[in-house]
Amino acid sequence: MSQPTPVTAKPNVRVVLFGLMIAMMLAMLDNMIVSTALPRIVFEFGGADHFTWVVTAYVLGTTVSTPIWGKLGDLYGRKAVFLTAVVVFLVGSALCGMSGSGVFGGTDSGMIELIAFRAVQGLGAGGLMVGVMAIIGDLVPPRERGRYQGMIAGIMAIAMVAGPLVGGFITDNLSWRWAFYVNLPLGGVALLVLATTMHLPKYRTEHKIDWLGAALLSVGITAIVLVTTWGGNEYAWASPQILGLAVLAALALAAFAVVERRVPEPILPLGLFTNRNFALISVIGFLLGFAMFGAMNFLPLYQQTVQGASATNSGLLLLPLMFGMLVVSLVVGRTITKTGRYRAFPIIGGVVMALGMGLLSLLDLDTSKAQSSLYMVVLGVGMGFLMQTSMLIAQNSVEQKDLGAASGAATFFRSIGGSFGVSLFGAVFANRLADSPAGPAFATKGGGEGGAMDLEKLKELTGPARELVLGALSDAISHVFLWAVFFTVAVPVLAWFIKEVPLRATNDAPPAGATPEDEAEVALGKAPV
Repeated sequence: MSQPTPVTAKPNVRVVLFGLMIAMMLAMLDNMIVSTALPRIVFEFGGADHFTWVVTAYVLGTTVSTPIWGKLGDLYGRKAVFLTAVVVFLVGSALCGMSGSGVFGGTDSGMIELIAFRAVQGLGAGGLMVGVMAIIGDLVPPRERGRYQGMIAGIMAIAMVAGPLVGGFITDNLSWRWAFYVNLPLGGVALLVLATTMHLPKYRTEHKIDWLGAALLSVGITAIVLVTTWGGNEYAWASPQILGLAVLAALALAAFAVVERRVPEPILPLGLFTNRNFALISVIGFLLGFAMFGAMNFLPLYQQTVQGASATNSGLLLLPLMFGMLVVSLVVGRTITKTGRYRAFPIIGGVVMALGMGLLSLLDLDTSKAQSSLYMVVLGVGMGFLMQTSMLIAQNSVEQKDLGAASGAATFFRSIGGSFGVSLFGAVFANRLADSPAGPAFATKGGGEGGAMDLEKLKELTGPARELVLGALSDAISHVFLWAVFFTVAVPVLAWFIKEVPLRATNDAPPAGATPEDEAEVALGKAPV
């Protein structure tokens, strides 16, 4: 019989939340800081044809590992698994900073080393993102959870703005290596705070890891991410490479589904999808990631080209969007805690987000910064209604023993949606440019559909030529947002069918592996949480 390990002190949720917020900030901030430093890295290492892998390796590591970290937390206890993820992330950060320094061999392999270490860093980041949400689920009952998850959404909003600013400062005033080393002191603080103050219930029981399921899921996800990353850019959509990856993804995921039905401890329990709310919110998360991450990538492009902002200032110009998201996330979180009701929020959020995308589809050469800021506020408000509400619904739809798997699945579907969105909207953007009067000014590469123009050359254009190119860019970007509307309007339609299941006032389900005596204690409200 498994025996619970008693917890001697109830954790100070506010102190633990401080550590969790630092960890989430690290995971969200890193990719944006590094994106700003990439031109300097490419200048030092060369290998411009591989530089996109610096971002892709991180995204791949994060996406592949998210569901696995979530399940491991369910099986072996969230504290130990989460602290392990923090350590992996910090080790990956340190290794990235040392890339090409000669520590691991010759300095000519710097880009290859950086790509490999970014994958390690991404593996840790996957554990940070899903772990934060699952730990809040362990510490706080669903009725109280909205308030804390609203704070986490605020951290995500701040990271989206702070990333380019911090990255620009580091790139201009320090070595690019500090884009990675900056994680070490912050991560060390988070590690110390959480190791000493976070006390979660621990249960000793025999578990068997679903290694085959984890391997098949990793292969399938990797193939999907490569299809969405390479398709239309490195290779044409109908190329043997892309078609082969698509077939590999389909076969691996089909085999994964078969394995998950037969193993006692599946990495991603397919039974979760028999719950209507969980299935609906998973699709909504996919669409949210698809529209949000896919379309938002084009806002900085519009600001830097059409509106003439610098890379750093384009981060500041995103403040209206983040302000709308931050304020609404906090208000919605407190409202859910006060009323216990949440069904209306994803419906309202989907409608407002679709309206925001529609307004952004009006962007053109004559749109003022005040107008575009207003449009971004509307989009941010819609995102604020949705971001953490979707996670709350996913967690409230499952038993406590499956909390990590549910959190991992919710994060996973949002990430995969983002990958598809970036790829599809990139193709829409490139095709619209190619069909424009300025099409010859944009070069294609890799036999695909992608097109690009050197921004430095764009600055040299004057008169009608400049207006022609900028007009084509603004038209292509607005076309992307118009396409995003079609995906976003499906969100409130799906959210309408969500059933409002009362939020539990306590975490009244016993953890995995609990004995009948433990279950009785939970029912009486005596079990440690």
